[in-house]
Amino acid sequence: MYEFELQQLRSADLIRQAEQDRLAREAVRGRRAARREAAGRTAAREGDHGPSDTGRTGDTGHTRRPWRLRSARAA
Repeated sequence: MYEFELQQLRSADLIRQAEQDRLAREAVRGRRAARREAAGRTAAREGDHGPSDTGRTGDTGHTRRPWRLRSARAA
């Protein structure tokens, strides 16, 4: 009987942990969506339409360095 009760406690603990993890993932997903939406509103207000595939003249997505062509190095 003791093993059964331990198994029940472990199972309940795993279920609680899974629920907490799910809630944490949902919170992170919500914060990311809000941040993305705010960035979209800011970009729309400033007249920026985001990065384009043809004209890479601005910053890259996550760095401050401008995109540039790199020549091949000699072997």
